[in-house]
Amino acid sequence: MEKFSTKEKEKVKDAELRVLWETYKKNDDQDAREKLILHYSPLVKYVAGRVAANLPQNIDSGDLISYGIFGLIDAIQKFDIEREIKFETYGMARIKGAIIDELRALDWVPRSVRSRARQLEKAYIELENRLKRVPSDEEVAKELEIEVKELHTLLSQLSYTSVVALEDLWNARGEKDERVSLIDTVKDDNALEPSKAFESSEMKEVVATAIEKLPEREKIVIALYYYEGLTLREIGEVLGVTESRVSQLHTKAIIRMKAKLRQAQQYLSTD
Repeated sequence: MEKFSTKEKEKVKDAELRVLWETYKKNDDQDAREKLILHYSPLVKYVAGRVAANLPQNIDSGDLISYGIFGLIDAIQKFDIEREIKFETYGMARIKGAIIDELRALDWVPRSVRSRARQLEKAYIELENRLKRVPSDEEVAKELEIEVKELHTLLSQLSYTSVVALEDLWNARGEKDERVSLIDTVKDDNALEPSKAFESSEMKEVVATAIEKLPEREKIVIALYYYEGLTLREIGEVLGVTESRVSQLHTKAIIRMKAKLRQAQQYLSTD
């Protein structure tokens, strides 16, 4: 009996999956749709687990999975099989976005924490404009009229509001159905230019510039967390620091970037 190599088995599996996609997209075959949902459902548990790792323990992981399922269904419906993007990459971004949308709707973060986040954003942007460089923790604490220890405590509290916050940088300019995830910004050479291509290009440039201007360690955290898929604990092992310290670095990076984006949005809205 002829044995197939692992590589050959994967090719057969990919071919079968491609047939499922084509059957669903061309014929709106609901049986094929259900099979695709079942095939990709492990992505939901994976993404929900990663999101849950950065949330308070009172958030039920089962609820996160339920939210993520809706994201998976939406992703399967909207996925363009002609684009040169793996569904896993696209789907995980959509699943993550659906989970965050539901968490945001529940408003599980206290208003006082959100208010402090806005104050911290304002402090970072004002200090950067005034000093023409990235401010130190001591300078930020002085601007907020608090101790450095209090600033670190605040950053730890705000870490819960920063879950997948890099996605929010792109979501800030539209209604729920109009939002754009990071994966949607991947260039498609076959796609027609949208009417707002210039504005999109401007916003991408702002985000890229904001990342480039981050302190080196914060830049590394952003790269490892969002683009390499490492957890905060794993990043801590890479950098040789504690997970809580990585969480603080992540939060500071997100706050700086969100402040920069808000400035850019105000500028674009006045044009």
